[in-house]
Amino acid sequence: MWLIGATVVDGTGSDPQTGRAVLVEDGRIAAVGDAPPSGADVVDCAGLTLTPGLIDAHVHFGLSSPIDAGVTHGVSVAELAADMFENCRRTLACGFTTVRDTGGIDAGLAGVVAAGKVAGPRILCAGPLLCQSGGHGHMAPEWEPTADWSDHDIPGLRSLSLLCDGPDEMRKGAREAFRRGADFLKLCVTGGVVSRHDKLTDTQFGVDEIAAAVTEASARGTYVTVHAHNNDGIRNAIAAGVRCVEHGSQIDDETAALMAEHDVAHVPTLAVVEALLEDSTDAGLPASIADRVGVAKQGQIDAIHASRRAGVRIGSGSDLIGPGQDNRGRELLLRSRIESPMAALVSATRVNADILGIGDEVGTVAAGKRADLVAFRGDPLADPTLFADPGAVALVVQGGRVVRDER
Repeated sequence: MWLIGATVVDGTGSDPQTGRAVLVEDGRIAAVGDAPPSGADVVDCAGLTLTPGLIDAHVHFGLSSPIDAGVTHGVSVAELAADMFENCRRTLACGFTTVRDTGGIDAGLAGVVAAGKVAGPRILCAGPLLCQSGGHGHMAPEWEPTADWSDHDIPGLRSLSLLCDGPDEMRKGAREAFRRGADFLKLCVTGGVVSRHDKLTDTQFGVDEIAAAVTEASARGTYVTVHAHNNDGIRNAIAAGVRCVEHGSQIDDETAALMAEHDVAHVPTLAVVEALLEDSTDAGLPASIADRVGVAKQGQIDAIHASRRAGVRIGSGSDLIGPGQDNRGRELLLRSRIESPMAALVSATRVNADILGIGDEVGTVAAGKRADLVAFRGDPLADPTLFADPGAVALVVQGGRVVRDER
């Protein structure tokens, strides 16, 4: 199959190339050339902009329903599953061919998508995130005994978090997450925006606890990423050997330099902040969290600039929660306004692939890579609002198979 006539933006940051032809064979990109041979099977992409399949490095498919109801058994398991499956389908239809679920789903969801039973992106998952008792990720009401938290799990579908207190429990939690199929580990090392019992300035887990998770991940050839807002928590995580920081809304120049020195990546998450500022109740959260959200928004903008000055690898994640997860491309639009559309696209393709450890497979339009491609109706580099318009996605190819064709 030859995709012909498109303007190709290859994800490396190089200038767009017009009129290129991309050959897809056996699920991979076999060649990028000027024209197909006579009689070839062609897909006409004239007027479209072809990019690598987009990657969202921070999703929560396990939070596809209103959060309070979903966590407190206010929604049936059938409805929870239906919401998760629909979220997967819409994510792929918007051009996101790979995602990294940073806590909440059981590996079973990734499995049914990979098997083709449910339409969706390729999923790398952390399984249950690891948090301390009463920390970010422990979403139980204050009156509920901590021992009852595991009752919120839905085996085979969703497990929001494992509570770990002390290095020994952390080691056990990490091993349990891997037993359940985790591809990497996610820890919460500071308070969070949607928490009700901690603050963004709180640090969570000590260096020894984080290091225990890093040791377990390293033993399996993978890594630890951390939910973190404040610099004390981030520095604890760096000292323990983590590879990535999610959010990072208080990263300053000194911390960014430390991250660069230790090759720790940064995945900002702007789309969720914007969505919660507009209406947090849509996600099933109280309106009172708006004060935290505003601080996190400007903090993340400042942190992106600090990370860029220091030379930190900056990825891209939406972190959307609740039922309103239809527009992951909004993250690229918001990043375009802070840096540039090209920088936003590279973060959501090549850099994300590198952070996820799959840069040799996806992330650029290059011979040998998996044929994960998306074509926009128009030029999102000239008009980045197209990133945030699901209707502008004209064609999606995943693993060499056309999964959406609205040309």
